[in-house]
Amino acid sequence: MDRSLRLLARSRFLSRAPASHPSPGTGPAGAAVLLLRPRNVVRMASQNSFRIEYDTFGELKVPNDKYYGAQTVRSTMNFKIGGVTERMPIPVIKAFGILKRAAAEVNQDYGLDPKIANAIMKAADEVAEGKLNDHFPLVVWQTGSGTQTNMNVNEVISNRAIEMLGGELGSKKPVHPNDHVNKSQSSNDTFPTAMHIAAAIEVHEVLLPGLQKLHDALDAKSKEFAQIIKIGRTHTQDAVPLTLGQEFSGYVQQVKYATTRIKGAMPRIYELAAGGTAVGTGLNTRIGFAEEVAAKVAALTGLPFVTAPNKFEALAAHDALVELSGAMNTTACSLMKIANDIRFLGSGPRSGLGELILPENEPGSSIMPGKVNPTQCEAVTMVAAQVMGNHVAVTIGGSNGHFELNVFKPLMIKNVLHSARLLGDASVSFTENCVVGIQANTERINKLMNESLMLVTALNPHIGYDKAARIAKTAHKNGSTLKATAIELGYLTAEQFDEWVKPKDMLGPK
Repeated sequence: MDRSLRLLARSRFLSRAPASHPSPGTGPAGAAVLLLRPRNVVRMASQNSFRIEYDTFGELKVPNDKYYGAQTVRSTMNFKIGGVTERMPIPVIKAFGILKRAAAEVNQDYGLDPKIANAIMKAADEVAEGKLNDHFPLVVWQTGSGTQTNMNVNEVISNRAIEMLGGELGSKKPVHPNDHVNKSQSSNDTFPTAMHIAAAIEVHEVLLPGLQKLHDALDAKSKEFAQIIKIGRTHTQDAVPLTLGQEFSGYVQQVKYATTRIKGAMPRIYELAAGGTAVGTGLNTRIGFAEEVAAKVAALTGLPFVTAPNKFEALAAHDALVELSGAMNTTACSLMKIANDIRFLGSGPRSGLGELILPENEPGSSIMPGKVNPTQCEAVTMVAAQVMGNHVAVTIGGSNGHFELNVFKPLMIKNVLHSARLLGDASVSFTENCVVGIQANTERINKLMNESLMLVTALNPHIGYDKAARIAKTAHKNGSTLKATAIELGYLTAEQFDEWVKPKDMLGPK
């Protein structure tokens, strides 16, 4: 009896703890406090701004205006890394909403109380629609399985569903975050499932449309510039002629291949880990659960998701995300080349190559009046560099699957989503603010082309490589033209030079 009274007094003391007192549930040096009340009993803190919830480690203060619970609060205490800017990407949270709704539907088919299932589905819809974003405070830098974020989602959906059913927040009645929201699931299969859903949606809604827009704009410019003959450059030095349209056609093909590579990686992204639970065996699920969840997710998103054929691979390795990141890394390489070419061809306006006239979007200098810079090209190349860096992180993360679980999941999806968003947005910005407004400076193009020594290449079939090389070197040394030098050396006549050296006849095979 005396011990019971002491425990009761201790419980009342905790409920009256002032705001400056260490959070209930932790003692000196973060030691856990044992539960001092019956399970599923919710006590409101003396301050109106908090309620008291618990997890298996003890009690914690939870803000009354938040739907998350004790496990989320504990994660905010244990992982104070990076602040608001390092929170779990919202696309992951929305993907979780889709998954939890799908799981609730399937669980209802397998016997979950329809009242509970429907409340979970409604709350999950709000998560998927982004209506509850403020209730997801956790950062990427947490457990490598993403368990805390899965529980953050479970707690939010549970408490929101409880609220819809007229219950008390934090009571876990009648909707329990583990027993109901997380039914037939583990963080080990739900987080990779959410990763794939989020990645697929970002690719389809942001990345592929952006690349298509850029492709179409570059293709239009390639056709517009089809008849403009210019000098080519290899090793940054003068080479033989081509058309500006041909040069741009190379950019068009690069972006086309980028899209093809990304689409080629997607079938593995469409495979979902849901149903593998803890280690891939499917413990605590029902036969058919995995297939039905994947079908529900496919129906909700309009994307061809299927259950992963091997759940052990789906939990322990994330090669599909490394593959997708690799395709985006290659895309970054392509965009780096394209943007660099365009800014160098547009360098000037009087002391550079000046073959292209780029749109003038904003003042370029705080000290040099009238200066305008190729800022869109600069933005694209910075994005490309970031994506390349992201891929390094994804590669390291993907290579660190140990035994039955990869524990770099949050890092990997953060960087994959970042790359997809950056590449998609940059493609649109580059298109709208630069590519569509590019003009050819034909006067400058003609001048540089006609002055090029490499037109001498057209003479190879007629006088041989050695004589042609002597013409070029002599002309360069004396500052004379190819034609005058060739005649002076006695290798050909003026008529022969005019007949054989025609840039428009040097644009393709004979």
